Amino acid sequence: QVQLVESGGGLVQAGGSLRLSCAASGRTFSSYTMGWFRQAPGKEREFVGAITWSDSSTLYVDSVKGRFTISRDNAKNTVYLQMNSLKPEDTAVYYCAASYRGTGYLYGYDYWGQGTQVTVSS
Repeated sequence: QVQLVESGGGLVQAGGSLRLSCAASGRTFSSYTMGWFRQAPGKEREFVGAITWSDSSTLYVDSVKGRFTISRDNAKNTVYLQMNSLKPEDTAVYYCAASYRGTGYLYGYDYWGQGTQVTVSS
């Protein structure tokens, strides 16, 4: 069983930055591909990006490329989502998710955090 807790959300003006953290329980964090998703009001949950367990390679949705960066610190059981140049359309609840030895980026996530709200004002 893996428990995930997101933090770092808040209110920020357009053009600003936030860093989200996702802290995981357990002793096998390094064996999980970690993903970030978001859900805006009235929209379906959207894949944002992910970082693999095997070599920490990353993949991002086109809308955040060049602005968002995912990293992980296995010693701290934590994955990060650094968000720069934020836009109002980035406003959403952001979730982290874990996939045990995941071989893909988009699907197969077994565990989900509770979400953290990110609001970007215009």
